[in-house]
Formats: sequence, structure tokens, C-alpha cells
Amino acid sequence: MLTIVVLNALLIYFMYFPAVHKSPAYIWLEYLDIVFLTIFLLEAIVKISHYGWEGYFDDYWNRFDLAIVVLSLPTFLVPFVDIPNTGVIIVLRLFRLIRIARVLRFVPNMHHILKGLGRAVKASVFVLFALAFLIFIFAIITCHFYGSMLPERFGDPLISIYSIFQLFTLEGWYEIPDAVAKKGGVGWMLGATRLYFGFIVLLGGVFGMSLANAVFVDEMTMDNNNKLEEKIDRLEAQIGELKEMLRK
Repeated sequence: MLTIVVLNALLIYFMYFPAVHKSPAYIWLEYLDIVFLTIFLLEAIVKISHYGWEGYFDDYWNRFDLAIVVLSLPTFLVPFVDIPNTGVIIVLRLFRLIRIARVLRFVPNMHHILKGLGRAVKASVFVLFALAFLIFIFAIITCHFYGSMLPERFGDPLISIYSIFQLFTLEGWYEIPDAVAKKGGVGWMLGATRLYFGFIVLLGGVFGMSLANAVFVDEMTMDNNNKLEEKIDRLEAQIGELKEMLRK
């Protein structure tokens, strides 16, 4: 079934090439897409009849698959109804691409990876909140002082938030300050402008993001550290037992 999921994803991939989309044979690709959806629907029906509703829903992957299939059911109408390419029914078909996530089941130690990822996200919440708070504060301040100088970057708080976020991720860390500095006057005003944006890059882009990455990585590797500590504790206990035996 995983092979069918991958083939369906490849089919949807090729259907979005303009040359393929304009081809007279495109309608047959639509029919083939419906065949794949029918296979997925039959798979769900067979599993439900075999395991029963309770047994079927005990498996999280089964819940995931059924949700994707149900969301994709309007695709049956595509070859028979004239639907814009941006229509909701067409977009729902794209949800089937998410089924490729089933590949994750075959990744070694995937359970430990997901467990570590969950811990890392929880541990990073405070750091991410602090970064979001800094972005918000700097966005308002920068909008106030530099909004009229560079409206395309700081013209309103929303645009300013995005620009400050770019500085925090070190994207445009010198283009944005240079653009502001060119319109920020000369002398002490120019120096203050460069110092201000340098402080933003240093605090958010260097220190803040590095701290977030450090916390995230530390939590992801905690399982390995715990195992190592357990081995060291057992080794120390064994050494202690040997010393006690030698004394006797």
C-alpha cells in the first residue's frame, strides 16, 4: 500500500506541470487519480470490516488514513464537474500527499525521535515566546522611528514584524540596515541607526536563535544522555561491589 501512496503522490506531482495540465490526456490522469482514491477507500472499508470500528480506530495511522480519505472524497466529482483549479475540491485532493508521512513508520527508532521532538518543542516554548516578544517590541519601535524612511520594510507594524523576523533569522542582516542607513541621515544619526540594527541582529539573530537551537538540540539528545548516565551509574555500582569484595 505504501507503493500505491507514493505512486499517487507522483501522479499528483506530474498533474501540476502546465504542459501536462493542458494535454488532452489530462482527463485520463484525473480518472487514474480516482482509481487511487478508490483503492484507498476500499482499504479503509476492508480494514474496518476486519478489525471492527473499535479495533480500526485503535491504530493512530488508521485514523490518519481515514481522515485523509474522507477529505479527498470530493475528488470523485472532478472529472464530471467544471471546477476552477483553485476550487476547494481540487485543493482537498492535495491532502492525500500527506499520506507520504506513512514512510516515517519505517524510519529506525522513529518512536524515540518523535518523543525527543515532543520534548524539544515543549522545552523551546519559553524561548520561542521570548523571541516572539522581542520581535513584537522591536517591530513597534522600528516602525515608529523608521517607518517613514523605509515604508516597504517598516511602514506598518505587520510589515515591520516580518522585517524584524528576517533580521532575527539573519536573512537580510546587512541589506535592511544599509537601506535604512542610506535614508537615515549622517553623523550621529547614521551611527545610531547602524548601532540599533546591529543590536537587533546580535540579540535576536545571534544570541536568541542560538539559544533556541541549543535548547532544542539538548532536549532531542536527552534520551542518549540518560542512557549514558544509567550505564555510568551501573558501572560505578559494579566497581563499588568489586572494591567491597576485595576488602573482604
